[in-house]
Amino acid sequence: MKSRKLSPATLKLSILATLALGGCLTTTLPAYRAEVAQRIAAPAWMLKRQVPAAPFALTVFERIHKRGGVANVYIAGDGDVWTSPREWKDNPTPQNPVGLHLASKDDAQNVIYIARPCQYSGMMDRAEDCPPALWHEARYGQQVINSVNAALDEMALRYDLRGFNLIGYAGGGTVASLLATRRTDILSLRTVAGVMDHKAQSAALQAPVLTQSLNPVDEADKLSHVPQYHFIGGQDKYVPPAVLHSYLQALPPTRCVQYDMIQEAGYEDGWVDKWPELLKRPVNCKNSENNLDDIDLLSEPVKKEPLYPIPEKPAKP
Repeated sequence: MKSRKLSPATLKLSILATLALGGCLTTTLPAYRAEVAQRIAAPAWMLKRQVPAAPFALTVFERIHKRGGVANVYIAGDGDVWTSPREWKDNPTPQNPVGLHLASKDDAQNVIYIARPCQYSGMMDRAEDCPPALWHEARYGQQVINSVNAALDEMALRYDLRGFNLIGYAGGGTVASLLATRRTDILSLRTVAGVMDHKAQSAALQAPVLTQSLNPVDEADKLSHVPQYHFIGGQDKYVPPAVLHSYLQALPPTRCVQYDMIQEAGYEDGWVDKWPELLKRPVNCKNSENNLDDIDLLSEPVKKEPLYPIPEKPAKP
């Protein structure tokens, strides 16, 4: 019988699958994490490419069906950055890219997922290594914000986009919020488990303060005019409700801010299946039903013991 020659792509998938089934491949390998992301994006017709955003080459997955329109842009979370607040990892690429999962559930004509600097790809100059500070104390620093901002500029020009709806997962919510204060083409802001005050998060986790990072709570005045909706998980121990509460308390009177606690959701669990319905909720400056003077996010006492994130679980192939 004549043997059939496998294509390089098919052979790669076969090897990965064989190693995974045999227990020889762990989700710590960059190739596996990239393969997980590809398997999430492909069924949603989201294509991968590299966007130059000096000094980084940012990885994006995108589906653009209407040039000259509006795009829903998802910004990735912090990724796999630590085992505990004082035990940093070497690669921030997420094992379970929740933000990409959310984007894959979005049926808008234009959907873009932007990975954070040093996730999936590194520097534009391949001879340089990503500085670890970019996923440690400077993960929301000016250089990171500038790079994602440059990526949005590139997309706006490339596809003639007239505006963006920003959706940030976890630390991606921090980045999205800071971008919303710096651009004039942001139509709305949504966060899922968003870190709207990283100092409050550090206090809750008993972790070091991110000394080289910008903080949305410090720009609450500028954000108060942006239509926004924040979703926080009632079971989330990594971004507890106190983090959102701190931001809401810092806002001036506004009708542009809505929020909702999804009681059964955690940091990673409970969001993806619900997202299509949550995404339908209108985000504007007219229908805010929340009274920011009567916030009930702290009805449960804040625990004093250190709280560490549950290790990420890879998506099933």
